[in-house]
Amino acid sequence: MTLDIREGDRRAAFDAALNAYGPDSLYVPPLWSDFDRMFDAAKNPFVTEGHGRYALFSAHRDGRPVGRIAASIHDASNRKHGTRHGAFGFFDCVDEPDVADALLGTAEQWLAARGMSRIAGNFNLTAMQQIGVMTDGFDHAPFTDMMWSPPHIARHLERAGYAATFPMTTFEIALDGGKPEQLLGDKQRAVLTDPEFVWQPIKRSAFKVRLEDARLILNDGFADNPMFVPPTAAEYLFQAGDMMWIIDKRISTVVYHRGRPAGAIIAIPDLNPLIKAIGGRVGLSAPFRFVQHRMMNTRAVLIYQSVCRDLHNRGLNGAMLYRTALALQEAGYRTLGGTWIADINAPSLRQVEKAGATPLQRLHLFTKRLAAP
Repeated sequence: MTLDIREGDRRAAFDAALNAYGPDSLYVPPLWSDFDRMFDAAKNPFVTEGHGRYALFSAHRDGRPVGRIAASIHDASNRKHGTRHGAFGFFDCVDEPDVADALLGTAEQWLAARGMSRIAGNFNLTAMQQIGVMTDGFDHAPFTDMMWSPPHIARHLERAGYAATFPMTTFEIALDGGKPEQLLGDKQRAVLTDPEFVWQPIKRSAFKVRLEDARLILNDGFADNPMFVPPTAAEYLFQAGDMMWIIDKRISTVVYHRGRPAGAIIAIPDLNPLIKAIGGRVGLSAPFRFVQHRMMNTRAVLIYQSVCRDLHNRGLNGAMLYRTALALQEAGYRTLGGTWIADINAPSLRQVEKAGATPLQRLHLFTKRLAAP
């Protein structure tokens, strides 16, 4: 049987993971429209604004796509951190060593030829998008914006000489019977009663204004985090702009302190059951299915929360999570998923523990030194 690697075939790369894992797996594809525009170099600000470059490869067994991988270089990150690091992302394939080796080898050669000294992944394509490779919790269905891959992906990476690093965990919080008041101490209660803090929902009528303020808060609050590169307005809108169509104004908030953006908590309904049901492609029945899903869905996911650095340790983070937990309960949500938190982020881990979170999945980044071409 023949195996060949092709570059730039977006439809094949999209189909490859579905072909590799099958309909009975817990894998959930992205929406095809999102995947297609992400790898359209004429549309993605990551390329058009000169922040980075990438190539997308697919593996074909007798003409059928059975694997994929993206190789990328975040030039802005390398400039900020003084590194020559490249990344792989969207690494999915059948459980066949020659397919995995061919994809990894292609990505490594692409990066080494451009002067990179190390490769790490998954990064889809930046640290602000999905990252990591699953290493435990394979039986748990992922929420929106969470990775899922079968055990053989990590196994093939280790066999190919990659080392697991930067451990992370995703979480799930049962809202029924939860006790959000456990998040409250004196500082959090003081924030909730302080009239200088103004709480604004993210609703469609002011969506772009709130989204831009949320970006400013993200960039300030995460400025000292490892791997973080602040997204520009165009990058953030490219990634988050479609939230306008699914946002639930009851559960996402931007907080202002003395009139300036201070804190943001972004939570959205979990769309994964719907996207899995339609195979990632929006057909004629999608609007009906969306309405049906909206009426029946009881799962939400916390995408991120951030507080400007001058307000760290003032209780705003806990106060935001407390109000959001109450709002989720009142809106009828029963389960909240939480995207990854790194093991080194002790304050965030303590906070989700107070909220009653249970670990869902374990992820690592996998890294390897590259030989000069």
